[in-house]
Amino acid sequence: MDPGMEPGRGRHVDPGPTTILVVDDDAEVRAVIEDYLVGNGFRTLGASEAGQARAWIAEADIDLAIVDISLPGENGLSLTRHIRECHPGIGIVLLTSVSGVVERVVGLEVGADDFVGKPFDPRELLARVRSVLRRTSLAGRAELGAERLRVGRCVLDLASGRLRAEDGRDVVLTPLEFDLIKALVEQPGRVLSRERILALGGARDWSPFDRSVDLRIMRLRRKIEPDPQQPRFIRTVRGGGYVFVPHGV
Repeated sequence: MDPGMEPGRGRHVDPGPTTILVVDDDAEVRAVIEDYLVGNGFRTLGASEAGQARAWIAEADIDLAIVDISLPGENGLSLTRHIRECHPGIGIVLLTSVSGVVERVVGLEVGADDFVGKPFDPRELLARVRSVLRRTSLAGRAELGAERLRVGRCVLDLASGRLRAEDGRDVVLTPLEFDLIKALVEQPGRVLSRERILALGGARDWSPFDRSVDLRIMRLRRKIEPDPQQPRFIRTVRGGGYVFVPHGV
């Protein structure tokens, strides 16, 4: 990375290798991550706080963000929510020194794709980054057919990965939400376990904790179900997993 590059100063980042934004207030940690990623063929941009990260995201073409949860000022969870709502195609890996489940659950709820605990082995971080990039790659989705499927109150276009409401407006899907709904709609009427859903979604090398699929199902229901509290199209099968019911009956 060019150390003179700073967001908001008219410097344009030319298209090139996969670009990863590293957001951590610890300059030494940030340098270790950036050096390791650059050594493995990535372009990196660095930010020490959320405001600088937002500026980079607005200016550059970011493929993935590595975000420390414990940022000064606006924390990493708030930044993650902003990225997911405004830039749904960007993959997000959170860095956390907190081992509690609650913070990780909140991280998933606001849109994180994966976690790495501090202290971390750079090789594990690299593996997680590559895994998320594989799942968020638009090129990987280009091989899908051009089917358009009605899913609850929406229409899902498998070719483009877009979900549209009945009034034609786009309903934002994160890459992992798309993988999840695709896995369900391609197996209508079949009960899929959480492990099977992850495998069908291409997450064979990911080891999320138990509630990750459940949280994403909850978010999908909010988007497609007429009444998310009484889901008709994505149903829970006690002890089994989830099943997609095309006609909601």
